[in-house]
Amino acid sequence: MNSKGRETEIKLGAPDVPTARKWLRSAGFRICKRKVFESNTVFDTPQGSLRREQRLIRLRRAGSESVLTYKGPPEPGPYKSREELETSLSDPGAMQAVLDRLGYRPVFTYEKYRTEYCQPGGGGIATIDETPVGVYLELEGRPAWIDRTARTLGFAKTDYILDSYGKLYLRWAESRGIEPRNMVFQKK
Repeated sequence: MNSKGRETEIKLGAPDVPTARKWLRSAGFRICKRKVFESNTVFDTPQGSLRREQRLIRLRRAGSESVLTYKGPPEPGPYKSREELETSLSDPGAMQAVLDRLGYRPVFTYEKYRTEYCQPGGGGIATIDETPVGVYLELEGRPAWIDRTARTLGFAKTDYILDSYGKLYLRWAESRGIEPRNMVFQKK
């Protein structure tokens, strides 16, 4: 949920998908977008200039939809709040070629299954993100809505996670002594 080119969100850790679903249903949320597989590729210059500046260019493929996203540096505070510009793509392969011609290279790929939930009356969006490194709820909306919803779900501000999936993955890999590569599901 992007308000005037700005995103404000937090993540909350969940033990598993059934528990996360139960929490959301008990708070009055219902599915508004069914579970979809997402593949997200982050691009940067060979020198890593975007990462150094805490900016991001991402190409997301989710079901039959593809979106190019630019995210600006996050503002300090209790929420992850930053500029976010997105556009739908009819040809993600062509967009990847454009990025390549401009000197951007794929530097990290992360996958997840996302289910989106809404409440009657709106206010924000909650998602359940199933990732290779755990299950997370994401709350996106205005700060007051995020705080109220987190409290309703049984969380305190000290539970808020502001890290990106890239940072969560790096921490996960380090805790297991694994060389980090991409956060992708193991192929069976």
